[in-house]
Amino acid sequence: MSLLYAMLLGVIQGLTEFLPISSSGHLAIFQTIFHMKDVGISFDVFLHLGTLVAVFVVYWKDILRLIVKFFGIVVDVCKNIGIFFSRKNRDKAEYHRIITTAYRKFTLLIIVASIPTAILGVLGKKIVEEAGNHLWIVGICLIVTAVLLIVSDNLPDGRKTPKGTKWKDAVIIGIAQGIATLPGISRSGATICTGIFRGLRRDFVVKFSFIMSIPAILGATVFEIPDMADDFAGGNISEYLAGAMMAAIVGYFCIRLMLVVVKNKKFKYFAYYCTLAGVVAIVGSLIAR
Repeated sequence: MSLLYAMLLGVIQGLTEFLPISSSGHLAIFQTIFHMKDVGISFDVFLHLGTLVAVFVVYWKDILRLIVKFFGIVVDVCKNIGIFFSRKNRDKAEYHRIITTAYRKFTLLIIVASIPTAILGVLGKKIVEEAGNHLWIVGICLIVTAVLLIVSDNLPDGRKTPKGTKWKDAVIIGIAQGIATLPGISRSGATICTGIFRGLRRDFVVKFSFIMSIPAILGATVFEIPDMADDFAGGNISEYLAGAMMAAIVGYFCIRLMLVVVKNKKFKYFAYYCTLAGVVAIVGSLIAR
C-alpha cells in the first residue's frame, strides 16, 4: 500500500464517517467497483482512531466534563453501595443522588445508548461482514439512509436537551447505532435522524451522535485487537499514521459542516447523493455478476 493510497483512504474515511453517507458502504463500493485490495483490519482501525481525534478536538470541553462526571458518578455509586451494606448507617445516612447535573445525565445517556450498540455489534458481526460482500445490499441500505434523511428534514425541531431526554430515547438511538454497522446505513445519519424523530434538539443530537461514537469505535477497536497482530506486523507505520492524520483533518471539517447542515435542515442534498450511490451500487452488483 502506497503512502498516497493510504492518504486517499484517510480522506474517504474522514468524509464518510461524519457526513451521513456511510463510510462502510463507500468502502464496499470502492473495493468492488475499482477492485481495491483489502486494506486490513489494522489500517481500518487506525482510520477510525483518526476520526476519533477529530471528535476529541471539536468536543474536548464536553468530553473532559463528561469524563469528570463519570468518575463522580462512580464515586457516588460506591458510596451508596457502602451505605446499603453498612448496618450502622443504612437507616441514618442519606443516599447520594446520582443525577445532579445535566452533564451527569448526559454521561448516563451515552452509557445507556452504548449498551444496545455493543449487543447488536457482537451478535450481528457475521451478518455485517456477509452484507459487505453483496453490493446490492449496500445499495439498498444507502437508499434507506436517503429516506431517513429526507424524512428527518421535514420534522419539526425538537426541544429535548439532556435533562428532557428519556432513557428510552437513548436506548432507541443506541439501537440505531447498532443497526448502522450494516454497510450503507450511515452511523451519523441513523443516530442523528433517530434523535430528531425522538424530539431531541438538533444541536444537542449532533453532539450526542458524535460523542457516543467514542465508546462504539473504541469498543470495536478492542474487539479487533486479536485479529490485528499478523496484519500489523506486515504494515508500514508511516502509511497507517498518514491515513489516520488525513481522516482526522477531513473529519474535523466534516463535523463542523454537519452542525450547519442539521441546523438548517439541509439533509436532502446528502439524501440525493445516497440515492445515486445506492443505485450505482445495485447496478454495479448486476454488472459484476
